[in-house]
Amino acid sequence: MKLTDLLSSLLPVRVKGDSNIDITGLTADSRKVKPGDMFICLTGFTVDGHEFAAKALELGAACILAEKDLPLEGTVVVVPDTRRAMAQLANRFYMSPTSELKLIGVTGTNGKTTTTHLIDKILQDQQKKTGLIGTIHMRIGDTYEEIKNTTPDVLDLQRSFRRMRDLDTEYAIIEVSSHALDIGRVRGCDVHTAVFTNLTRDHLDYHVTMENYKHAKSLLFAQLGNRYDTDRVKTAVLNADDPASEMFARVTPARVIRYGIDQEADVRATGIRITAKGTSFMMETFAGNLEFNLKLMGKFNVYNALAATAVALAEGVPLEAIKASLEEVTGVDGRFEAVDAGQSFTVVVDYSHTPDSLENALVTIKEFAQGRIFCIVGCGGDRDRTKRPIMAQIATKYADMSVLTSDNPRSEEPEAILADMVAGLADTPNDRYTCIADRREAIAHAVSLADGQDVILIAGKGHETYQIIKDQVLSFDDRLVAKEAIEKKLAT
Repeated sequence: MKLTDLLSSLLPVRVKGDSNIDITGLTADSRKVKPGDMFICLTGFTVDGHEFAAKALELGAACILAEKDLPLEGTVVVVPDTRRAMAQLANRFYMSPTSELKLIGVTGTNGKTTTTHLIDKILQDQQKKTGLIGTIHMRIGDTYEEIKNTTPDVLDLQRSFRRMRDLDTEYAIIEVSSHALDIGRVRGCDVHTAVFTNLTRDHLDYHVTMENYKHAKSLLFAQLGNRYDTDRVKTAVLNADDPASEMFARVTPARVIRYGIDQEADVRATGIRITAKGTSFMMETFAGNLEFNLKLMGKFNVYNALAATAVALAEGVPLEAIKASLEEVTGVDGRFEAVDAGQSFTVVVDYSHTPDSLENALVTIKEFAQGRIFCIVGCGGDRDRTKRPIMAQIATKYADMSVLTSDNPRSEEPEAILADMVAGLADTPNDRYTCIADRREAIAHAVSLADGQDVILIAGKGHETYQIIKDQVLSFDDRLVAKEAIEKKLAT
């Protein structure tokens, strides 16, 4: 694409050099520059991309996008905000792929992954071709790829959407994080349906206040556009039981479908029954009522099913078909996933890494547990310290024995993180918890104590297959570690 064509909708802009050159790619990573690329200088928390502009030209970059004049021999495009410009340029370079897709974005503190997978399941069962982007992986066609962030950066995101459309994908279903919304990763994305799961304490190391956190989430709904197209009707799907939905309903011009349990809603679950084998309830909707019998456990999964049902109904899927699809789902990777190595007791691995999600998981376990409850829980390093004592309090409130341990300590000392957690347990008897910094040892300890009809919850990492300690990324999978500990116990 000619640089003049690429910049045609960008204002204000100044070009120093040849504006008639060909641009064959976009990148903001100087290590990935290829001949013909536009190198975009981004100012981050620790690195300023402007410092690598000269290196990018040496590697063959056709031009530089910057926020200031640079003394370089080559074409330099100067704009006030390179991050904002990058979103416009990515959308244009990849030919506005989301205008050809039905993009379903799911945001919220908890439940994003499960909800996106449930929506994906329903639509695939309707013979719709879908793509999926989220915490666990990205799927384009039949190809699964690992991703670094829950929501990829704007260049990777638009590139991925173009790849989807080139394979005739009709629906793209993505998890949209608050970070992505705040820094503009989804700018330029023409969202078809926006879904809100819930808003609970998390990411305050970044957002500082819950009000800032809520505002970031609200951007997804405000960005649904301000026009009513009969062939591309926009929909906001909101959790009626979460107070934040009131604000989101105010900021969006789209039609609103509310789902919930406790409050009146367009899609509502009543008569919920939770057992060790699943969850049953009456699904009451504007399209009719049906009894649902899910293999998924817990009230939180009822919310996820309600959200997915609201989306599917908005897309014209019959309620009977939604029921058939959801009742087939046995689980989502690392989300309340059972580990079975032939033991009598139950072991569950769950991604619950926020106070609300941990409480949801433990409350669900108390619904069916007939023995003792053990909870293995840690908190990530270099992240929100204020939630650490709260996580410990919740664990000891619901579990008979809690094992406080490491999650991803990153640059922090595990013992320091554990001290922050224990600080919240001044009124908790010492025999209700123990601290074991080594996560493998912590899991083995809980397994050694469990017997009969006991239940062990291993919380925090879920699907993750690594542990970050200092600058090392080490292989670690809670499910495999638990299985090894169980097998060792059974062998003795």
